[in-house]
Amino acid sequence: MKVSIIIPVYQVEAYAGRCARSLMEQTFPDIEFLFVDDGSPDGSMDIIRRVCGEYRREVHFLVHPENKGLPAARNTGLQAASGEWILHVDSDDYLEPTMVQKLYEAAVSDGADLAYCDFYLDFGGSRRRLRNPSFSDGKALVREGYLAGTAKFNVWNKLVRASLFEGIRFPEGHAMGEDMTLIPVTARAGRVVHVPEALYHWYKSNPGAYSHAFSTRHLEDVRFNVDRTLALLSGEGFSEKDIAFFKLNIKLPFLLSGRKEQFRLWEEWFPEANRYILDNHLLPLRTRMVQFFAAHRLFFLVRLYCFAVDKLFYGFHRLFR
Repeated sequence: MKVSIIIPVYQVEAYAGRCARSLMEQTFPDIEFLFVDDGSPDGSMDIIRRVCGEYRREVHFLVHPENKGLPAARNTGLQAASGEWILHVDSDDYLEPTMVQKLYEAAVSDGADLAYCDFYLDFGGSRRRLRNPSFSDGKALVREGYLAGTAKFNVWNKLVRASLFEGIRFPEGHAMGEDMTLIPVTARAGRVVHVPEALYHWYKSNPGAYSHAFSTRHLEDVRFNVDRTLALLSGEGFSEKDIAFFKLNIKLPFLLSGRKEQFRLWEEWFPEANRYILDNHLLPLRTRMVQFFAAHRLFFLVRLYCFAVDKLFYGFHRLFR
């Protein structure tokens, strides 16, 4: 019942040692670690090799001679993985020592194909726990979680039965939004189980990063991954409203920037979904209202909301960094 952990590595010298040590100190014994050097030009891999050398664990080092991007690195790991279970870890993050064991034991005891946990949004000097809702089957997790916007489809807090990835790979050359790949993977799952503990630390060096401008390339990647995801979900029984909720959640960050040019993007992307804004009762009212304001071009109210979030929430975290 081996677990394969796939860790792409690229320019994470400041965090590589912390990540590697948190992996080597996992309490679950039967793990193979697949570090994928994605042509990293710094000393990240030297640090990882040194840390791993201190432990007696099954470690494999895979190398891309040149940088191919995060999706390609994940795919290289998937191709080499021999475990019955897959866990993806980003090399600037770190894990609680019992993460793998708790996810594995929950999956086996519940007869599940996927186990997922809560996580910390780690700002370095402070952290915030982000909770996921509990679901017991894959379609419900996709419909009421990922598409509705109540659960994150991040790849790194989920232990997934390897067979669910059969025929599905990450979108090489389209890194922004590549974690949408977990949506069709999860749709294949029978039972899923939620472990209500924060076991993963998602490191964010800049808590206000969502306010940055989106490059043309990033926008193209996101649209590619949205279209790809919807194609992979076709025929799986999701309704027009389910898909509309997903589209609204995808373009929501344009409003959270507080910038005029990104408000225009919000108007241009998926306008057909706007008529469902108030229907998603699984989201907080404030989230629906900021989109309602945008749909009625009340962007001064959107800006007021963004100001409040930035100054009150993120300002609080900056005080304790």
